[in-house]
Formats: sequence, structure tokens, C-alpha cells
Amino acid sequence: MNYTSEYIQAESAHRVRVLSEALPYIQFLSGRTVVIKYGGAAMKDGSLKETVIRDIVFLSCVGIRPVIVHGGGPEINSWLAKLNIEPQFKDGLRVTDAPTMDVVEMVLVGRVNKELVSLINKEGALAVGLCGKDGNLITARHLSEADVGFVGEVAVINPDLIESLVEKGYVPVISSVAADETGQAYNINADTVAGELAAALGAEKMILLTDTPGILRDYKDPSTLITKLDIPQTRKLMQDGIVSGGMIPKVNCCVRALAQGVRTAHIIDGRIPHALLLEIFTNEGIGSMIVGSEHHAGRL
Repeated sequence: MNYTSEYIQAESAHRVRVLSEALPYIQFLSGRTVVIKYGGAAMKDGSLKETVIRDIVFLSCVGIRPVIVHGGGPEINSWLAKLNIEPQFKDGLRVTDAPTMDVVEMVLVGRVNKELVSLINKEGALAVGLCGKDGNLITARHLSEADVGFVGEVAVINPDLIESLVEKGYVPVISSVAADETGQAYNINADTVAGELAAALGAEKMILLTDTPGILRDYKDPSTLITKLDIPQTRKLMQDGIVSGGMIPKVNCCVRALAQGVRTAHIIDGRIPHALLLEIFTNEGIGSMIVGSEHHAGRL
């Protein structure tokens, strides 16, 4: 046996071990809904985007029901610049006047959403692009806490359309634009939409793809990653200031989803190739998993 054949045999054995480890997770999750918030570097980097799309298609092919919620901030900024509209932010929220809202809707619904749908279809699954307006999926209301224009929050989720699509094997891809009862369009934070939608669908998991390793005890040190915690522990980390800044709304969204019945919430690093599969199908995972209770055993 030469070196090449030994190497090939070792690689084949490794693949078999990976598949064997993934089997109980595939069996447990088959037929269950996983809501994935897609954003960050994994949406901007071409090679990362390809791996995320392939991961989503893999989930669909093994019987899991992925539902995708996406943002698109960088592309919105790009189009605002082309139209000579200066992007403005206040307390971390995009100031969304009427012209900006038009651009947000055009980019999220008309460009980003349809690109993701096309990529998923190309890889062999069947995706359908939607926004909150379709089938009254999301009814919005004005976010009254800040004077930022047409920025909204979720008032009501009507999951009937999504449930019908996933039942028939489609992958819903949802942009976070919705309208209020008068028809006025609003821009809603995609993390918030993912959490509320996961709760309304009774999802098994909600996964946030981010540009951080997860929840860190020291935000400067990736080795301090907290791989598993429950709601009381999470709230204590926020009270102690360990969870701070831009991580606070993400963690709050996870806690709210868990409180409404979602079984596990995950914050993972979308900059790592195949982050979704590593988190879902391996014993160790790669990010932070938040559960409703400390009595939740294992990663299933």
C-alpha cells in the first residue's frame, strides 16, 4: 500500500466517522423546523455564501425543515450611496425615512431575497422568497422607543403560509420587511423576526449566524467561549455586563424565543465554513447554545 492509498483510506474513514456521529442528530431533527437567521460575513463573502447555501440544502435533503430569515445591511448601504442618500444610524438602528424605506424594500425583497432563492434552487432544493407582507405573514407596528422613521417591530406572526410551504418540502426565504394594518411598510431587525417566527412555528432550533464565535466571557478572547448556558445563566451574564453591546439584542431575541417554546437557540460564527453543520451535527458544536433549563441534557 503506497502513501496515496493510505491517505485516501484515512480520509474515507474520517468521513465515515463524521457521518456516523451525525446520524442521531439527523434522526432526531428529521421532520422538525430549524429557523436560521442568515447575515454577516457569511452573506458578503462569496465562498462562505456558497457553503451556507450548501449546508441549507443538506438540511433539507436529510428531512430537516430549514426556514431562512435574512438581512442585507451592506447592500442597502451600497444602494443608498448609488442614490446619493446618506445612511444614518441612531442607537444602532438605521434611520429609515421614506426614501430609505423604498431602498430597503427594493434591496431586501427584490435583490437579496431573490438571489438567495436562486442559489438554493441551483443547489437542488426548492426555495420560495417571501417578505412579511406575503400572506400577512408578519404584521408590523412602529417601533416607538426611538425616533428612527419607518423602523418597526413584530406585532403578529401568521405562520400558516410558512407551515404549508415546509410541509410540501419548500425552503422559505424571508426578508424582514413587513407592513402595519394600514399597509405602511416597515424595516424590522432580522434577528427579531427570526426569533418571533421560530416561536410561532414551534421550531426545534433557532440559529443566528453572526461575525462572533458566540457568547464570550472575555470579548477579546475567543478561548472564553461559553458553549452551553440556560436562560437564568444568560440573564446573569447580561446583568454582569459580560454580554454587552451588539450581543445584547441577539441574546434577548434568543431568550424570548426560548420563553415562547423554541427548544434551543444558537449563536454561531458564520465566518467558519460549514458552521451550520458543525453546530447541528457534531457533539461539540462550534458556538453558544442557549437552552430553557439547566436540566436540558446534551446537544440534541
